[in-house]
Amino acid sequence: MYIIGKEEVDAVQRVIESRQLFRYRGGEGGESDTFEKEWREKIGTEYAIAVTSGTAALIMGLVGLGIGPGDEVIVPAYTYMATPLAPLAVGAVPIIAEVDASLTIDPRDVERKITPRTRAIIPVHMVGLPSNMDAIMDIAARHNLKVLEDACQADGGAYGSKRLGAIGHAGAFSFNHFKIMTCGEGGALVTDDREVYERALIFHDGGSSFRNHAAELQSPIFAGWNFRINEILSAILRVQLTRLDGMLDAMLTEKRTIIEALNGTGPFTFNPIHDVEGDCGTTVALLFDSEPTMRRFLDGVHAVGVSADTPIDSGRHVYSNWEPIMSQQGAHHPAFDAYQLAPEPVAYSKDMCPRTLDVLSRTAYLHTDPTRTREDLDAMISKVKQVAAGL
Repeated sequence: MYIIGKEEVDAVQRVIESRQLFRYRGGEGGESDTFEKEWREKIGTEYAIAVTSGTAALIMGLVGLGIGPGDEVIVPAYTYMATPLAPLAVGAVPIIAEVDASLTIDPRDVERKITPRTRAIIPVHMVGLPSNMDAIMDIAARHNLKVLEDACQADGGAYGSKRLGAIGHAGAFSFNHFKIMTCGEGGALVTDDREVYERALIFHDGGSSFRNHAAELQSPIFAGWNFRINEILSAILRVQLTRLDGMLDAMLTEKRTIIEALNGTGPFTFNPIHDVEGDCGTTVALLFDSEPTMRRFLDGVHAVGVSADTPIDSGRHVYSNWEPIMSQQGAHHPAFDAYQLAPEPVAYSKDMCPRTLDVLSRTAYLHTDPTRTREDLDAMISKVKQVAAGL
């Protein structure tokens, strides 16, 4: 969570005092409907659905795209485990591809992992870094695949002339406690495709047949789940959205300042960025020549009070630690388990993405802060430069 304050408190109070916490049955035209309108305008898509989490948005996106049992979905080896869990939720098998030095999915490995059963690719804009969307969309077009962007860590980021999430056939966002925008736990799905939107809308609300919009739906209403957001969360998100551009500007400015100051000061380079203007600026990634050197850097900056970490230590984001995936326990019952439903067995191993493990183990992260003063930033940079010079 970056910035939250009295405006969010006032928004919550407004909803509570209205006594209309539910988005339907009296909540129509309220906070949730308005946030969806504001979010689709911000991202630049025709449709948006606010939901309970980024995971829900990913699952809904795959449902909207028609992904199901027997299908394969390519995901990166470096992402939160929700990304591969989403295909399993719809009966599809996640196929894990390498990331490259950009810390995003490697298009070359994506192409190598395509089989006759591949139906979709989920590029992930990790720590706000845009994936190589030109290459991904080119691959998808040549192989007739769908692209669901996982922009859960990249609220408001961009690639070229478009916001992240608006480039693929659908895009998923997260608004949980650790994301750029937050309501504690929440998410959104965006798309320009009316059929994808309708299928996702039906799936996200098991009561779709009772809603005012039911008569407008062209897609048959099937049995859905319950990923509905509520008016309190949407009210918070509307305030957070007014803060978004300011937070992104502040973080990207800090990141540029840090990179300029640290350039050439130590045995590291900066991980390449596919769109430096569209980068969310949350993280400065330093790529070292070896893991021991990276570890010495971390020890050094920690000793002088600077917060830093390495992606290889983030267990939940590294494929080799995804226990239910690695052990192929795809559901609570074998009849629902995508691995049991797959026409051919899938082989995973903890060393199957060696380039990913190598890049992650040589990368260190410094994190930006949109509330930090320039004096504090300069002090942090000075400490890091001293450590880097001694490596």
